[in-house]
Amino acid sequence: MVILAIESSCDETAVAVTRGREVLSSVIATQIEEHKIYGGVVPEIASRRHAEAIAVVTQQALNEAGLTYSDIDAVAVTYAPGLIGALLVGVNFAKGLAMSLDKPLIPVHHLRSHIAANYIENEGLKPPFLCLVVSGGNSIIVKVNDYTDFEIIGETTDDAAGECFDKCARAMGLSYPGGVNLDKIATEPDFKRYPLPTPHTANEFDFSFSGLKTAVLNTINNASQKGEEIDVPVLCATLRHKVCDILIDKTLLAAKKHGYNQIVVAGGVSANSELRKRLKEECEKENYELFYPSLKYCGDNAAMVGVQAFYEFEAGKRADAALNAYATRDIRED
Repeated sequence: MVILAIESSCDETAVAVTRGREVLSSVIATQIEEHKIYGGVVPEIASRRHAEAIAVVTQQALNEAGLTYSDIDAVAVTYAPGLIGALLVGVNFAKGLAMSLDKPLIPVHHLRSHIAANYIENEGLKPPFLCLVVSGGNSIIVKVNDYTDFEIIGETTDDAAGECFDKCARAMGLSYPGGVNLDKIATEPDFKRYPLPTPHTANEFDFSFSGLKTAVLNTINNASQKGEEIDVPVLCATLRHKVCDILIDKTLLAAKKHGYNQIVVAGGVSANSELRKRLKEECEKENYELFYPSLKYCGDNAAMVGVQAFYEFEAGKRADAALNAYATRDIRED
């Protein structure tokens, strides 16, 4: 089954052509350079750029796959969650395309597709498994019971890990994308110099990064008031280490208590170098099997949308012209 998949939930206009787990083409038009000017994504600009790029990117994806519109069996699109204006560009384009081709339209949840990014290069990976989904807007621990059956056992009570990285990076003067640049310049942590708290939550598997973010911002402000210089690479490393401590400890605890020996990591923060390295080391110690996407599939892309769409289609999921976009949507909701 050949699926043309569309992703436009934030600042990446992405289109891919997939067949099952096989990626025939994957094209991404990024807006990073434009949003750097503002220190983050400007939703209205993102929406306009999606509208300008989507038709061109779609044609490029078809060309790279060596196919035409007549070869497509279905159209898939990210419909939630994300920036509502950006999502609507992709959803409306996909609806028009599916209608004109008289092909099925498959709506795909953004976080489900991030999990599916792991299927692309890991042929043997299949549910059930435990997954840590960590990004700029979401931090959850989820039981993946089947390809379209999800159960959340832990989630953020305030800020997500990626949001904490991004906002702290911006406060330290790093350019957008903050989390990526924070990871690049981080050296060695120093908790004596920059003591950071470990947030606590009522549910042992939940996350809370708001207090950690506030502690970093207060450290920066206090140093500024005293005329002191912040050692940015060291503070970056200290924050990164603390966030990874929290993510890794809770994920391993969840795996132990819920009886999983396969752990999967998904979402934009799965590209974080320390998280990948340390989680791999810890999983090897505990004899857990660890999976995470290659770097090109960690961020937003349409290949993962197409792969998840294949399983959604097999489960009977379809949409019609009434399909809408949603800024927020639980991963468990259809």
